Amino acid sequence: MMAPDPEIHAFLLEHLQSIMKNDIATYHTSTSADLTLYEWWVTPHRIDGLPFHDFMMVENARRGSVFGAEGDSAATTPNFRFDLANLHIQRYDDTAIASYTLLLSSGLPEGVVVASHNESRVIVKLDGRWQVVHVHKSPAWAAPHMPPIL
Repeated sequence: MMAPDPEIHAFLLEHLQSIMKNDIATYHTSTSADLTLYEWWVTPHRIDGLPFHDFMMVENARRGSVFGAEGDSAATTPNFRFDLANLHIQRYDDTAIASYTLLLSSGLPEGVVVASHNESRVIVKLDGRWQVVHVHKSPAWAAPHMPPIL
């Protein structure tokens, strides 16, 4: 397997780190204002723009918590790390697509908990800098193809 494109890989890690650290300034620099995304655990519908994540990061920072990390209370920020399993970067001039399984490990008093989901991020060079323009997340477990019949 080829090594990922180093420029896009470094950009992606900085972008994801900004989310994990509730760093809104870096997040805004690395994310297009017209961002579209699908976050399967939030809503089955598309989410548009930055305000959704801005609110989450402000609230996480206020509570001292980490985005997506499993803590036992709002007052306890767990030790955490993230890894990108099966990272694949496709680059086409000023457009790149990064796909991977995000592994978010949290160190809790009872042990380490790992959450995962699949992500694709579309990254475009706009006005001379890379920005994420679209994110799609899906379960990393065998979700049913059809919703349950009630």
